[in-house]
Amino acid sequence: MSDSEANELYRKNHLLAALPTEEYQRLQPHLEVVCLSHRQILHEINELIEYVYFPTQALVSMVSLMEDGATIEVGVVGRDGMVGLPVCWGGGSVTTQAIVQIPGEAIGITADRLKAEFDRHGVLHRLILLYTQALFTQVAQTAACNSRHTVEQRLARWLLSIEDRIESEQLLLTQEFIAQMLGIRRSGVTVAATALQQAGMIRYSRGKIAIVDRQLLQSSACECYKVVKNEFDRLIRLTHNI
Repeated sequence: MSDSEANELYRKNHLLAALPTEEYQRLQPHLEVVCLSHRQILHEINELIEYVYFPTQALVSMVSLMEDGATIEVGVVGRDGMVGLPVCWGGGSVTTQAIVQIPGEAIGITADRLKAEFDRHGVLHRLILLYTQALFTQVAQTAACNSRHTVEQRLARWLLSIEDRIESEQLLLTQEFIAQMLGIRRSGVTVAATALQQAGMIRYSRGKIAIVDRQLLQSSACECYKVVKNEFDRLIRLTHNI
């Protein structure tokens, strides 16, 4: 990959793209293009984070694991952010697992290198603080959504949020995996997906989901989708003024 191709790829991540030239050039020699595979675990619970990732194509779920083996997604990271925020906060580890939901490319950098740039208190510092606020909104709203809304509403919200964070119009997702991420039975996903498909909102077959009518799907989703999207959009606008 040429330098120009690599730079173009780096800029597909919203945080890296918002960096001024000086800060980007300090980081660039330490950035590495990595290919993330489906269900690859990037960070384990309570383990020291040594490497952080800025997705450009891949999508990563932050998953909470229960003692009985059950799982539920509490947050999702795509080209809008980074995986490994505790490095910047100073904690160094996290109580959730970071697992690749949709494979693809990402930009990796060692935790030490990123923390050193963060501690300069420049634009990267401000960008990550804004992203942290947006991610907190996502996690908090997800908690409320899981307790208040129907499976069909939650599935619609989840599919929309995923499509927002990747370039592909087709999502490679099995019902089993969706059930694990939403913390529900697979049968519940089947019923909800069938309802959305019959209403002409999505097309689903053999682990592939395509959003056919996005506007209609948004009308079926709960208000949580708009709350989170509006906050991300607001904070992204702020990054342009840094």
